[in-house]
Amino acid sequence: METFQRKLNNLEARLKAENETKKRERPTIDFGLGGQRERKPFPELNFTRPLSGPSQPIRPNRRKEFMLPGTSHHQPRSIDSAEIDRKLQEIMKQTGKLTINGMKYSVSANDLHDLGEIGTGTCGHVVKMKHTETNYVIAVKQMRRSGNKEENKRILMDLDVVLKSHDSPFIVQCLGAIITPSDVWICMELMATCVEKLMRRLSGPVPERILGKMTVAIVKALHYLKETHGVIHRDVKPSNILLDEKGTVKLCDFGISGRLVDSKAKTRSAGCAAYMAPERIDPPDPAKPDYDIRADVWSLGVSLVEMATGEFPYTNCKTDFEVLTKVLQEDPPRLPSTGFSMDFNAFVSWW
Repeated sequence: METFQRKLNNLEARLKAENETKKRERPTIDFGLGGQRERKPFPELNFTRPLSGPSQPIRPNRRKEFMLPGTSHHQPRSIDSAEIDRKLQEIMKQTGKLTINGMKYSVSANDLHDLGEIGTGTCGHVVKMKHTETNYVIAVKQMRRSGNKEENKRILMDLDVVLKSHDSPFIVQCLGAIITPSDVWICMELMATCVEKLMRRLSGPVPERILGKMTVAIVKALHYLKETHGVIHRDVKPSNILLDEKGTVKLCDFGISGRLVDSKAKTRSAGCAAYMAPERIDPPDPAKPDYDIRADVWSLGVSLVEMATGEFPYTNCKTDFEVLTKVLQEDPPRLPSTGFSMDFNAFVSWW
């Protein structure tokens, strides 16, 4: 017990140091938009039984992201500076083109009118914008290029994944990109909301029959990423699960996705403490992390418990470190014994 506590204390100290370094390195984002804005296999399931039981209040606070110890300075990089530049040059060939309803348009930042901020992502913020030639409204993720290699890796990974995932109905579609020496804009289809915002508007849990549909979509998205592109998401959480006005569910935000080697991820990265699997937080060998798609399944399980109950699974935690301690020391979150179908309980118990 003493050894474990000492390990946790060391983890907390290193985590705080990494967060302070991260804050100092993060650039101020100014996109020069003319002052428009201040700146084991699963069982076969049947999610049909209605959710019962009283609604519970939702914790409105967003769980913040953080750098795991060792990710900024001590971890060998799978994509070095030269590789980043090479891949960006490849992507540059596709820049300045926007595909809307099957038609291609040449586009620059001046052709997009700012309609207001939607939210934030792993390394930028998302803005609602209108293409002035067609009046078509899209979502644009705006990111600042910098000398920070980790930030540039995130931008590259986000671009690389969304540009390749045009054939999946469960991944938010990329319509094009605008890349300049200082900025990267990823133009995407506009979705209605994310699950995190939906729960706030509901002021209670998401019905089980809706969660069943969401689960199918996210599992298919994760399967597609792994089997087609050899990637795991590493940041599955309610704010990265989007819905459109027709109820279509899609996964977004691939800035910290990881490449798989022999079906294993070999690097650690940032993420949201509440949804991280234990093997990512405390791998047997921190210098050689080794985990697989099951880490994403864990994150999905935690998200499902939160969405189904309407409250954050790790209650009474004021810091990321307290959350990490619960993840490492306690059993995984589970659904209440009543109010949910046997299929749903069985699904959650398998992650």
